[in-house]
Amino acid sequence: MTMRVLRGSLIASVALLPGAGFAQETAALDEISVVATTPVGASSGSGYGRRGAASGPFGDQTGRPVEPRLRAGALPLYKIPSTVETVTAAEIERDTGTFNAVATLARITPGLNLSDSQGNNNRVDVNYRGFTASPVQGIAQGLAVYQNGVRINEAFGDTVQFDLIPPSAIQRIDIVTGNPIFGLNALGGAVNIQMKNGFTWQGTELTVLGGSDARIGGNLEYGKQIGDWSFYFNGDGLNDRGWRYQSPSTIGRIYTDLGYRTQDSEFHIIGQFARTYFGAAAAAPVDFTRVDPRAIFTYPQTTTTEMGTLQVTGRVDLSPTWDLSGNAYFRRFSNQYVDGNDAEFENCSTRSNFRGRLCFEDDGFERAPGQTDAQFRNQFLMLGRGTPANGIPFTAGVPYGTLDVTKTEATGYGGSLQAANRDRVFGFGNSFVVGGSIDVADYSFKSSSTLGVINPDLSVTTNPNNPTYGNIPGLGTEFLRTAAALGIAPSSVIGSSLSMGLYVSDTIDLTDRLSLTAGARLNFSRVSAVDQTGFSPDVTGTHYFTKINPVAGLTYRLNPGLSLYGGYSESNRTPTPLELACSNPDRPCLLPNSLVADPPLKQVTAQNYEVGIRGSIPNFYDGGVLSYKIGAFRNDLANDILQLSTPGNAARGYYVNVPATRREGIEIAGEYSRGDLSVYANYALINPTFRFNGELSSPNNPLTDEGEDPIIVRPGNQIPLIPNHQFKVGFDYMVLPGWRVGMNLQAFSSSYYRGDEGNQLPKLPAYYVLGLNTSYQVTKNLQVFGLITNLTNNKYANFGTFFEPGLVAGRYPVNDYRTTTLAQPLSIYAGLRYRFGDDPVPMEEPVIRKY
Repeated sequence: MTMRVLRGSLIASVALLPGAGFAQETAALDEISVVATTPVGASSGSGYGRRGAASGPFGDQTGRPVEPRLRAGALPLYKIPSTVETVTAAEIERDTGTFNAVATLARITPGLNLSDSQGNNNRVDVNYRGFTASPVQGIAQGLAVYQNGVRINEAFGDTVQFDLIPPSAIQRIDIVTGNPIFGLNALGGAVNIQMKNGFTWQGTELTVLGGSDARIGGNLEYGKQIGDWSFYFNGDGLNDRGWRYQSPSTIGRIYTDLGYRTQDSEFHIIGQFARTYFGAAAAAPVDFTRVDPRAIFTYPQTTTTEMGTLQVTGRVDLSPTWDLSGNAYFRRFSNQYVDGNDAEFENCSTRSNFRGRLCFEDDGFERAPGQTDAQFRNQFLMLGRGTPANGIPFTAGVPYGTLDVTKTEATGYGGSLQAANRDRVFGFGNSFVVGGSIDVADYSFKSSSTLGVINPDLSVTTNPNNPTYGNIPGLGTEFLRTAAALGIAPSSVIGSSLSMGLYVSDTIDLTDRLSLTAGARLNFSRVSAVDQTGFSPDVTGTHYFTKINPVAGLTYRLNPGLSLYGGYSESNRTPTPLELACSNPDRPCLLPNSLVADPPLKQVTAQNYEVGIRGSIPNFYDGGVLSYKIGAFRNDLANDILQLSTPGNAARGYYVNVPATRREGIEIAGEYSRGDLSVYANYALINPTFRFNGELSSPNNPLTDEGEDPIIVRPGNQIPLIPNHQFKVGFDYMVLPGWRVGMNLQAFSSSYYRGDEGNQLPKLPAYYVLGLNTSYQVTKNLQVFGLITNLTNNKYANFGTFFEPGLVAGRYPVNDYRTTTLAQPLSIYAGLRYRFGDDPVPMEEPVIRKY
């Protein structure tokens, strides 16, 4: 498919050439959109344009456009041989009621969809072109995410916690594809977040809001510049009860920036702290949600996350053509997850020595060579700290449960240093960058299970009246394990990771229209882990990974309003400590509660191809600007890593390499903007497929004969949870002076459930969601705003998987094998934004997007 797509895109590019003469006759664009092409390029100060100024109009005294004085690692968009998607602060402000920037990314970015496995719009999986950035441990992370030049994929599982970033402090977000300079995990691209500072934002602004599900929130933003110094503060907080039962959200975030600059340098000291708390983080059986869309499964399911960061960034102009920039950081991260689950316990087998005692189900295990049947069964006797040697008594009819607790902590530090040069080479314009980075992290992971009971309301609790439940003095059964520590056991792992990178990139102007980009990055990683319990000695180990990733591309600027681009690159992702420690199907993990084995996994490598056209036509209609792009891409992955469940026991799982997967597609986007109106529309065709013949474990898939048979995967089978067709359209219109109204529609085709990699079962249905936003300038300082999400109250799910039907808690029959997380219903938010002082709130105007 992809080669046809690439050929078609090139034909489309050539077909547009006859119209180039028209575009050449139009006035030259008075703005040059500039984008960071390295992480450090977005961390070195107050913008991508001239010294100390944000990118904007550039020109000499004759009015002719001239090349901007670029920051290190930044280029005009027309010289970048891959896709760039940009979200601005003004666009994020439209979605203030959602309290997160992910909603804005989903609303307007082609090829980006959300998968809500958590039931909370602050903790969704972001899928871009079939690659994921997720806050959930164990999800394959295929996007590199940077904030002010620092990689914020967390050390233990490469997770991305967008909920820790105050959205009102974001200056812009760029998604850059096909650029290995961004290092590990940039398989599908890099998300580059640039935050505000006192040079780019001044004033004092207070925002308060409230709305559906008892949501209340507020934000205080302050920026000040005094001579060469600046200061910026942003603090926000939110509390609501959630749209599902037992699903409250509490968010608190603080972001500060102290800056100093001269004519030739700029430095910033950045501090950030955040704490978030969320409940009900899992899908629910469709038999439950048919009765009540707010239903959940067993609980509690709470996630508490804390993060603190200290960062220093700097840039020095060594000469008119040399820049030196860099950053250093210290980051502390903590995450605790408490999960009430249905326990897989039973009366010990008559073939063991412990009939009448509590045992763990042994269906998913095989007898080792030389073991007798009794020896095999005896391994699964449940023990707690302080319990007798013959274990815990079994009581018939008790709906056993467990309270599983995991805690991940990481301390990371490191930095980047980069030099950039803009000297002409043999008379050709040239932009050269060389740099390096180092990231070090020490981490710990602990998990334990407490014996509990499932109550009629599906809560899992300990029972203080029964000495075999919970943390009872003299018994202490909170650390449950089987006699052989198989399937369920406490874990405690410490370890460290080291990632180093060296990169070089050069963009040379072969003519005044044709630019060639070439470069490479060397990635080196070391991951080590040490088991602290003695139960899992195979976890202990050290792994090394090395990869050189090249990049090459061409851009051709037919005229100021039309350019062509094409490129090739490679990228890689190393297995995370979690994946490395749980990759043996013979000793599977109670994910994510135990780490038990350590066969080596291979690193994931990708070959990336991309071609397209983009441009802008000024004075297109009634003085407006039409921006557009058409592009095609393909990403071929080798040794992709999948998480699989274990036959006979789906609660346990492991990670495997599969030979090959592919993501390919087409994107078409356009936007028209003038002073009072902005209209956009985009479409993405994404075809994510497996490219191998093989068998995968999916025990809760109803076609696997109760988990005994594997599912068959063939080349061309679709990767689950990625809609093939994605369409987005929206507008913003200034109805009256000071009154703006906007509406947007997102529509997605069906996708397969997770666990149906063989594509044999019905899909998640197609869905659409409609949103409305408005604001009115009451006075020069006061603005009121409103936001409605899911305007038509459409009931749909963008996440689904399978589970084992049966009698839940001994009283609720569940017959349907499907489990989903329904999307947030119609929600209404409104608020006030007040800007103190003499400077009024800026009149909102449509954003002009440049492709």
